[in-house]
Formats: sequence, C-alpha cells, structure tokens
Amino acid sequence: MTWLNQVQHDHRQNKKRLAALLDPDDLPTGRAWHQFIDRLEVSPITDVFIGGSLLVRHNVTEMMQAIRERFSGAITIFPGSPEQVVPGADAVLFLSVISGRNPDLLIGRHVESAMKIRRMRIETIPTGYLLIGDGPLTTAAYMSQSLPIPSAKSEIAAATAVAGEMLGMQLMFLDAGSGAQQPAPLKAIAAIRQHTSCPLIVGGGINDAPSIQAAWHAGADVVVIGSAIENRPEDLSWLPDPKEYQHTSTTDAII
Repeated sequence: MTWLNQVQHDHRQNKKRLAALLDPDDLPTGRAWHQFIDRLEVSPITDVFIGGSLLVRHNVTEMMQAIRERFSGAITIFPGSPEQVVPGADAVLFLSVISGRNPDLLIGRHVESAMKIRRMRIETIPTGYLLIGDGPLTTAAYMSQSLPIPSAKSEIAAATAVAGEMLGMQLMFLDAGSGAQQPAPLKAIAAIRQHTSCPLIVGGGINDAPSIQAAWHAGADVVVIGSAIENRPEDLSWLPDPKEYQHTSTTDAII
C-alpha cells in the first residue's frame, strides 16, 4: 500500500495521524541528533515530513539516511525547493501554492523538478497548499511571495480547496506557516473538511496537545508539528496519541 493509499484509508476510517516536520537547518547534530530520532521512534509520531523554506547548513540526503535507519514510520518530503527532493523517502508532496498567485509555485518549480523526481521513482502526490493567517509575516509567506488567506475568511479557504480538488489535487495542506503565532482557524479546517473529500493536512502554530486534538476534531486527518518539536527536542511526552483519538462530530457548531 502506498503512503497516499494509507492516508486515504485512514481518512475513510477517521483514523488520525501525527507528523513531525523536520527542517534540516533547525535540528540537533551529532549524538543528540540520533537520540532525538530514537525519541521520535517511541513517541506517538506516525510520520516524518522533511523540508523547510530555507536550506543552509545540512545535507538532506544524510538526514534522510539517518532517519530511515532509526525511524520505522513513513517519511515524506515536504519540499521548500527542488534541491530538497532526494532518494529514500516514501513519498514527496508535489506542492502547488493554490492560495497564492505566484506562477513559480503554481507550475514553475514543478517543471524544474519533474524529471528529477520521475527518475527517482518516488511516489509523487499532487498537493494543494493553502497558507492562512493575518501576520506577522511567516517564513513560508515571505519565501513564497504570496499573501495568506485571511483567518476570518473560511469560505475563501473552502472555495480554494474545492478548486484544488477539481484540478486533481489528492491532498490539501492548510498551513499557518512555521512559527506562526496562531494555528490555522478551526472554522477554516471544518469548512475545508465539509466541502472536500480528500485527506486534509494541517500545520503551523500548533504547539500543545489541546491544539492538536482540536485540529483533529475540526477535520484534520494529519496534524503537523514543527517548531514545537524543534524548540524542545528532548521532550516529546506531551504529544497526544492519535490511536487514542475519539471522534464526536461538532463540525456544524464549529462552522
């Protein structure tokens, strides 16, 4: 079963997933790095996403190899640039920033990387990427040169996701951006969930267990944690277990 097939299966069964987003530039090194991966392995994390808006210091290939050797879950590339796509991952999110109007991130970078990814034979998943938030400016918004969807405009988020699904996107990724002061609004998550049928990934600004559970409850299939893990890599005990998630629908109330 491919990674997308597994996520789609979990979506149909209302089983949740929890992903750690690891930015090669913001992680421990040496022995602390291997100890960190070992903590990921015994934590509730089901998936590792690798990527970032910048790439300054670390070699993604070496990072991939180390995680593959010590982590038994799925590894997916969440690329900030074509250079971050390297062999060894289970899948790569082929991201189109559908919330923006930057042609480079709607088709330009895709043309640059398509043949490279095809030669690697990595599962490639068309993913509609939606930035949302009201500021201050996040790295993702700055690097993508695109305006986020305003937090109060859940109807725009839903319409954008519907358009992405009609264009053939197989996943939606709603992101408040790395280090965002506020996570993606629950109303926006619920609105996208109500109007689309593909799995929904949500990340950015989520830094505690109640926020993770609230995003799951609003309709996220995969919640992504980045900065909160990078800021305290020595302690992952606060992460909730997606296997213990119990769903009771409150979507109508959220909307």
